[in-house]
Amino acid sequence: MKTDSIFYQIFLHYPRSFFDLIGEEATQENNYNFSSIEVKQLSFRLDGLFLPRDENSNRPLYLVEVQFQVDENLYYRLFSEFFLFLRQYKPPHPWQMVVIYPSRKIEREQSIHFGDFLRLPNITRIYLDELGEEALDSIGIGMINLVVESEETAIPQAKELYQKAQNQLTDETIKREFLDLIESIVVYKFPQKNREEIEAMFELADLKKTKVYQEALTEEAVKLVLRQLNRRLGEVPQSLIEQIGGLSVDVIEDLGEALLDFTTETDLRQWLEQHE
Repeated sequence: MKTDSIFYQIFLHYPRSFFDLIGEEATQENNYNFSSIEVKQLSFRLDGLFLPRDENSNRPLYLVEVQFQVDENLYYRLFSEFFLFLRQYKPPHPWQMVVIYPSRKIEREQSIHFGDFLRLPNITRIYLDELGEEALDSIGIGMINLVVESEETAIPQAKELYQKAQNQLTDETIKREFLDLIESIVVYKFPQKNREEIEAMFELADLKKTKVYQEALTEEAVKLVLRQLNRRLGEVPQSLIEQIGGLSVDVIEDLGEALLDFTTETDLRQWLEQHE
């Protein structure tokens, strides 16, 4: 799983982590939808957008860019694509841009062309290795920071994060999604370990084998995918809803990533035919 895909899943399933990261109240997550939007003119996609749910509010939209590799052309691409998005969609909101780096050494400012831009109050650059201890008390930021932990500290940090989540999260659905995200990050960092070994680290294997857990997990996965499909394609026909409901959790997760490229209901039908 690519790093940008991990962050997409984190912000999609636990948007509170983003608002913790930028220092906004966690309740702001209730005012936003996180999505990926295609700019059709040149066929590129802005992969991380928090858009206010209320079009009449003055809340800003947030463009989120996660950059974990050196890219001399990042700001050339980022600014040009974003302003084309503004031109095409003309969203009724002010904008904020948040660029997340693991450290400053990854960034290439290209200050001759973008120095003044980068000093705008609309633009926030976050370096994960510079987050203070107070920030890391947030379990959302702790999950984000887990992505850049060293292999030596990742497992104990993940276990500590899991225990904090157990104590702080009261909604069982959110807690389960948070747990799955932690596992996904650890699997990404330790590709030599299979998911059963990862689950054993957190003593969760028995829980995840229960019928109740599996049914609840499948139900929530279907609900999430249907919400995404309805936003991208409009109302999904009942026949396709039933077909999606019969998929395994793993296939539903694959659909959750594949649908980002869907533009019509035909795309969905063809994907389902290939994964029956």
